Amino acid sequence: MSNNADVPTDAPAHCPGTQSDDAGKASACAGCPNQQLCATGPKGPDPAIELVKQKLADVRNKLLVLSGKGGVGKSTVTALLSRAMAHRNPEQNFGVLDIDICGPSQPRVLGVLGEQVHQSGSGWSPVYIEDNLSLMSIGFLLGSPDDAIIWRGPKKNGMIRQFLTEVDWGQLDYLLLDTPPGTSDEHLSATTFLKGTDGSWGAILVTTPQEVALLDVRKEISFCKKLGIPVAGMIENMTAFVCPKCTTETRIFPARTGGAEQMCTEMEVPYLGQLPLDPRLTKCCDEGKDFITDFPSSPAVKALEDIVTKVRQFFGDGKSEQ
Repeated sequence: MSNNADVPTDAPAHCPGTQSDDAGKASACAGCPNQQLCATGPKGPDPAIELVKQKLADVRNKLLVLSGKGGVGKSTVTALLSRAMAHRNPEQNFGVLDIDICGPSQPRVLGVLGEQVHQSGSGWSPVYIEDNLSLMSIGFLLGSPDDAIIWRGPKKNGMIRQFLTEVDWGQLDYLLLDTPPGTSDEHLSATTFLKGTDGSWGAILVTTPQEVALLDVRKEISFCKKLGIPVAGMIENMTAFVCPKCTTETRIFPARTGGAEQMCTEMEVPYLGQLPLDPRLTKCCDEGKDFITDFPSSPAVKALEDIVTKVRQFFGDGKSEQ
């Protein structure tokens, strides 16, 4: 029996998995573009799994931010969650790891675009947003924000492995991982590594209300169930437009099939809540400003507080806040 995390995304049906003794030799391998690589590659567990376990030994909780659809606001939600948690619990430490290798947004969204990563004997030092909030992203390693990352899967996976084994996070209560859309190489790599770590881990999923987004997010839910990823819940983003003058809400993306809440009921996934579409939030993200402190009375901030409480309760931290 193969582990789904070991099966290449372009593999044929009944693939034995890259770690199997039959890799590259089974009848199902005939004609697969990976056959030669699997047949000659090393077998057994990736030694980096143990390295990641050691490096993240002081990270209590790991949270993947996922969505099958692009453009639904995963990076915005990741930044909002991390800032909200850091503000609410100044005695705790939080980190953000941007594993969207081809489209790193966190340096801009969190206001540290152009910062440099420093390396010491203990590894790369993440860039600090606040005293208790740090960030690591490939965006810090590019010569220019306009530089394109043109990498195939193995090189992207190697970069994620390097982030998880060489960044000196120190002691963290939460590490949030901002992911690209889909269910591909980056997600499989992160899942494989996080499964082997101590402490708690899980995922939240982000969607928008319209059916074209929900279709892909359903696939992401199936991905989580197949790989055994604990799901903290679903966030519906951009549920309604909030006028910055009168705060009246208007539904820009009609939820014709019941939206995320109905989908969560059907697929037995917790529903965490909804975030409105606020142009002031968009402006803050573009400028790297802290929306939560700039607009504390915004409906988005109030909704975010409830979502943060539910996420922390999922990890067993909710009682201390009641």
